[in-house]
Amino acid sequence: MRYMTCMEAAEKMRLTVRRVQQMCKAGEIAGAVKQGHSWMIPINEKKKPLPIGISDFKVATTAYYYVDKTLLIRDFIDNKPMVSLFTRPRRFGKTLNMDMLRVFFEKSEEDTSVYFQDKMIWQCGNEYAAYQGKYPVIFLSFKDVKCSSWEETLKKIGKLISLEYLRHMELESSSKLNVYEREQFSYIANGKAGEIDYQMSLQLLSLLLHKHHEKEAIIIIDEYDTPIQQGHTCGFYSDIVNFMRNFFSGGLKDNSHLAYGFLTGILRVAKESIFSGLNNLKINSLLDEAYSQYFGFTKGEVMEMLDYYNVSKKFDEVCEWYDGYLFGNTEIFNPWSVINYISDKCFPKAFWQSTGSNEIIGEIIAAATPEVTENLHKLLRGENITTYVDTSVIYPEVQSNPYSIYSFLLIAGYLRVSAIYPQHDGNFMCEVGIPNKEISFVYEKEVLNKTKQNGVAISIQQAIFSGDTERLQELIEQFMLQSIASLDGANEGFYHGMMLGLCAVLSNRYQVRSNRESGLGRFDIMLIPRDKTMPGFIYEFKFSKDKKVDLNLLAEEALRQIEDMKYETELLDCGVKDIVKIGIAFRGKQAVAKK
Repeated sequence: MRYMTCMEAAEKMRLTVRRVQQMCKAGEIAGAVKQGHSWMIPINEKKKPLPIGISDFKVATTAYYYVDKTLLIRDFIDNKPMVSLFTRPRRFGKTLNMDMLRVFFEKSEEDTSVYFQDKMIWQCGNEYAAYQGKYPVIFLSFKDVKCSSWEETLKKIGKLISLEYLRHMELESSSKLNVYEREQFSYIANGKAGEIDYQMSLQLLSLLLHKHHEKEAIIIIDEYDTPIQQGHTCGFYSDIVNFMRNFFSGGLKDNSHLAYGFLTGILRVAKESIFSGLNNLKINSLLDEAYSQYFGFTKGEVMEMLDYYNVSKKFDEVCEWYDGYLFGNTEIFNPWSVINYISDKCFPKAFWQSTGSNEIIGEIIAAATPEVTENLHKLLRGENITTYVDTSVIYPEVQSNPYSIYSFLLIAGYLRVSAIYPQHDGNFMCEVGIPNKEISFVYEKEVLNKTKQNGVAISIQQAIFSGDTERLQELIEQFMLQSIASLDGANEGFYHGMMLGLCAVLSNRYQVRSNRESGLGRFDIMLIPRDKTMPGFIYEFKFSKDKKVDLNLLAEEALRQIEDMKYETELLDCGVKDIVKIGIAFRGKQAVAKK
């Protein structure tokens, strides 16, 4: 940060130097610091706006705060894979990076080197700068192809292909192309083509560009799997997979007119043979070390951004909410959420939720086994689980193999990897958990809230949170009627586990404790608020099979036990002043709650 003296500030503010010094001493000038006997006042420079939703590289680098990811170009040039696939979660900078590659490599009448001369790639020397602006580029983004039928999807893909052809209008009158080639170009550019023509369009356009520019073309396809997910959800999966197989085969497989290819997506979709025979494909998943620092923000980049916007003191909160991802061996922050957090005056919330389509998660949850459901609750309680991760998981497997949920949740950004154990089949055994506070909220809303008895479970959580015993009693009975068998309620431990699972989704607001020592004994469940201005809760459960036992009296006994055993001791030690004590008695599918 730059500073000015009190004299400079006095002139600027049209005040006396003495008055400015008094204002500094009284704390009326934010950020003023004392150096010796003098005060220094921060210069409030106009900050660049934050790039919320900006995926145009030229705009991002000239009009907004830009986190320099241009060394991705250096790493690519060093390795030169023929075709690279980058799989990352949504909102982690895939589209902006692909547009960066387009601007860097694309041959243009504009001098596009100006967008890189102050970037890190330019400091790498002429060896890398020599690639700049030398290739014809085909660029397609399928991120918005989210149609409900195959006919609409084909029409939209066709329109995108036609628009990309129109971007290369130099081909329409090129003397280097023959009459037939120019006619074929115009046919697709004018939107008159059919499905077969569109399947061959990458191959044709790369051929025409190669002939005209006398240089092989670069092909960039962003979010290639968005229409594939839509096809699975809306019932035209086989149509879109068949189209993509032929589309990519023509453009990327054994294409002598291809210089390099880049693709991005969330899933690999390799088992569908979309990339059949594409032995020049290099896959870079979030478990791989290569390119790991270029999608999302690194710790250093976040610290630099917070410092630029004068909110460095918020770093710990940013870590708590938006850190925790591990791509390869690189610690990564969610870039979408960090940017929105700073823009929203550093008020933390779950910015990442509802930024994509999550029908697949609902489908997986609907088929979840009891074991899977229990593991999902464990994750929300902050526990890790060890699971097999298949990085080539495909959409139809979510129906046939409910255990694929962990692979999908990891690849889609809902889980982080704590430890990786490579397997001989090319996949991994991974220890996974929820990465941060933001995802615990998103996870609750988008994952757990899709479980069966969703509405009742949410209402129970609200009743637990508010301490409404009458409503809690009513809802617990309703939940048990819907979800447990008559033989399930055989002992108090069963009901304890059931209530612990229902309390688990409150773990982003409360520390959920079970069977712990406090006072003179062991309570059943305690909810310790993370914000000490909120109430704390103690639950004690009783159970009886005997129909002669009055559940009202049994619930009151549970309540007396909380008092007599002084279970509130731990809450009081934590500084919680408002404590709600609730006793619940169970028998079969009946419950009585007392406060």
